[in-house]
Amino acid sequence: MFRKDVKTIKELILRNLRVQGLETPLLQKRLIEAWPVVAGEAISRYTGNVAIRNQTLYVHLTSPALRADLSMQRSEYVKRLNDYVGSQVITDIRFN
Repeated sequence: MFRKDVKTIKELILRNLRVQGLETPLLQKRLIEAWPVVAGEAISRYTGNVAIRNQTLYVHLTSPALRADLSMQRSEYVKRLNDYVGSQVITDIRFN
């Protein structure tokens, strides 16, 4: 017999992750791993710890000049990172 509510495996997995409360941590992990890809190799060399707290990405940079430059472009990086992950994970970036 034909079933009308056929769902893809992707839909089932995402729904299961959402029900178990694992969707947000998974998206946060993907966003942290996306930082070197989105920022580029040159910036990644000066990057230390990267963490997310309260929808804010905290990036430790070893170069004060780079920190000042990236602070002026942080809204662009927020958009690029969220687009890369495909969901609104962060709302701000803090460089320290």
